[in-house]
Amino acid sequence: MTDLTTSFYRAAELIAGADALVIGAGAGMGVDSGLPDFRGREGFWNAYPALARAKLDFTQVANPATFEKDPMLAWGFYGHRLDLYRKTVPHEGFQILRKWSEEMMFGSWIFTSNVDGQFQKAGFADDQIHECHGSIHHFQCKERCERTVWSADGFMPHINEDACHLTNGPPTCSACGSLARPNILMFGDWNWLESRTRAQSRREDQWLYTVESARARVVIVELGAGTAIPSVRHFSHSIISRYDGRLIRINPQESQVPGSADVSIPKSALEGLLGIQSALDEVKGRGHDN
Repeated sequence: MTDLTTSFYRAAELIAGADALVIGAGAGMGVDSGLPDFRGREGFWNAYPALARAKLDFTQVANPATFEKDPMLAWGFYGHRLDLYRKTVPHEGFQILRKWSEEMMFGSWIFTSNVDGQFQKAGFADDQIHECHGSIHHFQCKERCERTVWSADGFMPHINEDACHLTNGPPTCSACGSLARPNILMFGDWNWLESRTRAQSRREDQWLYTVESARARVVIVELGAGTAIPSVRHFSHSIISRYDGRLIRINPQESQVPGSADVSIPKSALEGLLGIQSALDEVKGRGHDN
């Protein structure tokens, strides 16, 4: 039996023995659905050649200052992403996670740094998700005229992809008429409205309190969360520490785990989930045979 096969079986046994599932998802979770990987300047520029020609990197474009200097470029970038995420079909791994969630006594909680809304699109309830960096599917006023966050559903962006520019009118605030922007935490961002994300965090605390009060056995499945922006990793480690949870870390490059009781799977999100599911089917089959 290879080390990877052993890891799949160890992960399957942790999931089979758990009462509550915590899912931590970083950018790598969406790659198997065909979403671009912005890791490093080259990855970003491969996805947006117009920005490569302009020598603009991710931190410069994903920045509220761009909405001030060149709003049509800013909305060219975010409008393209909004349209892309709306069209993306979540990969099979999301349904594996849903199946595991439904089999847990206390269900699941999702903590993600992704802004793409793919968990909701895959059928997870909106009230069991904490999007720590916000969501592209919600807007706010650029000027923060009031603390209102609203749905992006009514906005249909038209993009000149060769120039990465919005060609129709950008969304505006209904209260003051100023330019709207995504309700996403950007680089160098002091104007992000946290109200929606803070409400998610409160629901998270309530769910975790219920799990803790019941002394439930917690397993964390972390997917595609790297160390460059370690929000998800910090959350996973806090769950291990506070709730004596066990971590299954699925990451093709950075799969190291903090403890010997945790499981490292150096694979993409989908490959890792498929491998665990196959092992889990065998583990459960053995249980029925006994």
